Amino acid sequence: MKALIEFSYLVAAVLFIVGIKRLAAPATARKGNLTSAIGMLIAIVATLIDRQIVSFQWIIVGGVIGAGLGAWMARTVPMTAMPQMVGILNGFGGGASLLVAAGEWHRLTQPDAALAGATAVSIYASALIGSVTLSGSIVAAGKLQEWISGRPVLFKGQHVLNLVLALGVVGLGAYLLLTPDQPMPFAALISISLLLGVLLVIPIGGADMPVVICLLNSYSGLAAAMTGFVISNHGLIITGALVGASGIILTQIMCKAMNRSLANVLFGGFGATAAVVSDRDKALAARGVRQTSAEDAAALMAYAQQVIVVPGYGLAVAQAQHEVRELADQLEKKGVQVKYAIHPVAGRMPGHMNVLLAEANVPYDKLFDMDQINAEFERTDVVLVVGANDVVNPAARNNPQSPLWGMPILDVDRSKNVIVLKRSMRPGFAGVENELFYDSRTAMLFGDAKDSLKKLVQEVKAL
Repeated sequence: MKALIEFSYLVAAVLFIVGIKRLAAPATARKGNLTSAIGMLIAIVATLIDRQIVSFQWIIVGGVIGAGLGAWMARTVPMTAMPQMVGILNGFGGGASLLVAAGEWHRLTQPDAALAGATAVSIYASALIGSVTLSGSIVAAGKLQEWISGRPVLFKGQHVLNLVLALGVVGLGAYLLLTPDQPMPFAALISISLLLGVLLVIPIGGADMPVVICLLNSYSGLAAAMTGFVISNHGLIITGALVGASGIILTQIMCKAMNRSLANVLFGGFGATAAVVSDRDKALAARGVRQTSAEDAAALMAYAQQVIVVPGYGLAVAQAQHEVRELADQLEKKGVQVKYAIHPVAGRMPGHMNVLLAEANVPYDKLFDMDQINAEFERTDVVLVVGANDVVNPAARNNPQSPLWGMPILDVDRSKNVIVLKRSMRPGFAGVENELFYDSRTAMLFGDAKDSLKKLVQEVKAL
């Protein structure tokens, strides 16, 4: 039986790896998700056969409640709230690891049990990472939901305090290795770790939330791996290691897409001075923008050879993905080639725009990453920007004083014509004016993106 259990964990690990590989491409993402889900089912069944910590009656009750909550969240959470839901789920993973670590510490510190040194280290590491992930994810979700200000929260001596708390956790862990059956130091370790999670995330601005979500996802995986060592579960160790490694890799990809180091994201306080309006921004604002109507914008696109759509968070807010697809269909009927340009950090989490457009059944072969599409802009007649801001701001190339300086962007300003759908001239996450909006080739179509797109569809049909 033991050999069968271990073989099941191996099969599950292979399915996880294959699933993650398939998630890398939109065309295979659904199958990749299903493959990973089958691997998780195998791992869960193997664990239930291998260990009976509580009765199956309670396991079934917990499974039914959890599945019900998961189904409810999947059906009711809007696409705009998907990033914060992912953040909360990362927190749940960290919280689960914390509870398992605490439960095992309580069990192994009883008079009739013994807590080995290696197991103790795993318990304290699991408690630390799980606590940081739980509280940090709650803060990240709060920033995304705007329950907490999206601006960085900074104060004097913040980094020193974080260092002192981290050293305090290490010291408590060392003390508990010598005297493991001390509940107060263990509770203090958890409490300080929870506080550390809050302090590590509050100085990070809203613009960096895609990176934070990736990093917290990695933390949840590391916490799970540590928990696997605690309960000697190879399946959990493998799964946690995969999640931790993939999360770190994705974090690095996001940092590269923003031209920033991870240390700069964690300690830089991006956006802290966004309220200061530069002279350059004042000059842009004084220049004014050129507005257009739905009729003129529709005519410009209908008689173009190629139109590129650039989606952003505003598209998710307006829930206008189906209207974008309908507009593209109408343009294609008139012989216009339509493509979609996806920036790695568009939206508020990695892949946000891909998921949004997939919901509207936009063909995968029409979605192009930044590196694939940037060369196309120079020979594109019209670019339709729907709710995107910082990822199309030429200041990243033109203004060394801009907080966006050096960030790879979509080269929208190099196209022949640009139409921007936007509610107002409010800046993006970086809090700076977008030079694209003031370009002579750019026309602004103000209003709710969904309403504007509906008008464009009607106008294109009428031509």
